Order: sequence, then C-alpha cells, then structure tokens
Amino acid sequence: MTVNSIGVSLQICYILAYLYFSNEKFQVMTKVVLAGAVLGTVYCYFAMLVSDTDLRMNQLGFLCSAFTITMYLSPLADLAKIVRTRSTKCLSFPLTVATLLTSTSWTLYGAQLADPYIVIPNVPGILTSLVRFWLFWRFSPVQDKFPFRPVQA
Repeated sequence: MTVNSIGVSLQICYILAYLYFSNEKFQVMTKVVLAGAVLGTVYCYFAMLVSDTDLRMNQLGFLCSAFTITMYLSPLADLAKIVRTRSTKCLSFPLTVATLLTSTSWTLYGAQLADPYIVIPNVPGILTSLVRFWLFWRFSPVQDKFPFRPVQA
C-alpha cells in the first residue's frame, strides 16, 4: 500500500505539472477524466457486484496484471517512429533502467511467493526493457540524423 500510495501521489503531481505547462489542456483533462471514470467503474464493480472474496481477488489480480502489462508495453508504442527516424529521442533511458530494475525485482519477489499475479505481468517489463536497451544501442544518439530542431521564424 505504501509503495503504491507514493506512486499515485507522484503520478498526480506529474499530471498536474504536465497540465500546468501543457498547451493542450482539454485533451489532457479528457484523458485524465476518462482514466478516472474507468478506475471508478472498476472500483464500483468490485465493491458492489462481486461479493465472493476469492472470485473478487482472482478477477482483480487478472485486471491489475492486464494494466501492468499495458504499462510496460506502452513505451513501445513509438517503435515504428523510432525505426523510421533511427532515433531514440522519444525514449527515456533512466526510465528504461528503472523499469528493468523494478520489473526484475517484482518478478523475483513474485517467484518467491509463487504468485502468478506478480510474476506474469512483470516479465513483459523485463522483456520490453531489454528491447529498449537494444534500441538505444542500435540507434545511439551519435546516429541521430537531426540532432537539432529548426528555429521557428
């Protein structure tokens, strides 16, 4: 609970900072409200409609696993752009390192507990981190074709 509470707090701060500096406030707020609506609906479903504790835990574990896998796969959404431009500018190297360390530690922890709801969703984090490391190696900053953005007139 502590780790996830800190994570939620940091994400809220990040969203607020992004919203403050963003020119596309409506688009950002729409996504935030949509995500909040999805989470609210999920909460209501589990709190009101699923009374069996074992069923609730299994369904919640499956849903959380799906969300975690989606989170780990999301940086690869720009894969076509990276290959086309031969540049990794849209990827964060520190985030890639953090993702590898986090997903590996959770996988090892889940393996110790023999908990598939911890192990299975974190393995894609390891794999996608390795793919991103390969992309950083393959399309190193030295190979960037356009290191500078043109000055707007």
